[in-house]
Amino acid sequence: MWLKTLIFIATLLMPISGYSETGLTALTVTTEADGAQSYSLSIQVMALMTFLTLLPAALMMLTSFTRIIIVLAILRQALGTAQTPTTQTLIGLALFLTVFIMAPVFERVYDEALQPYMEEEISMQEAVKNASLPFRTFMLSQTRESDINLFSDISGQYDVTSYEDIPFTLLVPAFVTSELKTGFQIGFLLFIPFLVIDLVVASVLMAMGMMMLSPLIISLPFKIMLFVLVDGWALIMGTLAASFI
Repeated sequence: MWLKTLIFIATLLMPISGYSETGLTALTVTTEADGAQSYSLSIQVMALMTFLTLLPAALMMLTSFTRIIIVLAILRQALGTAQTPTTQTLIGLALFLTVFIMAPVFERVYDEALQPYMEEEISMQEAVKNASLPFRTFMLSQTRESDINLFSDISGQYDVTSYEDIPFTLLVPAFVTSELKTGFQIGFLLFIPFLVIDLVVASVLMAMGMMMLSPLIISLPFKIMLFVLVDGWALIMGTLAASFI
């Protein structure tokens, strides 16, 4: 269901006039006068294949992925474990946590837009409108009013009087800016206890006259032990998921 929903979201970027009630014609076969045949793809299918490449960008800009990956990257930096966990591991973890957080939104899109459209109960225009509402609700709940006003002032084209009047071209950058700000705020709070450990270890080594020994080598085991003892991964995952409620 989630895969169908994601593909449907990508098709929302396609021109509505390109659809027909009978669906898309994928391949056209033309017979020449000499009996030869030529094959051509329809413009709609080519557009769909092109816009599917924008799906990763939509995943990052319209979901909780940005905040999650920023916090995980800062956490790895605070631990000082270099490339452990690997970047691929962090991206995979952020991806599946995003699916978990965004599951109610995807379910609403599937129930209110994709399924009725596939059963020909609503038109494409209604499906696009119904699919955008859950994302607008989610994004507005996580976007700061100051960021919306900032981009409204920068554009000089929109006079925002209510949240319903905010276009996606303004909402998306405001939402991403708010996510970046929130991600760095959470990352700052995560960094503090590990920074305290680094300072304590550096002070002890300096007091012992061991200034040539890198404090990171000594503090790394203590930071890992602290993180494991407090069940850090569970706390991080729970905090990130709760921050979107």
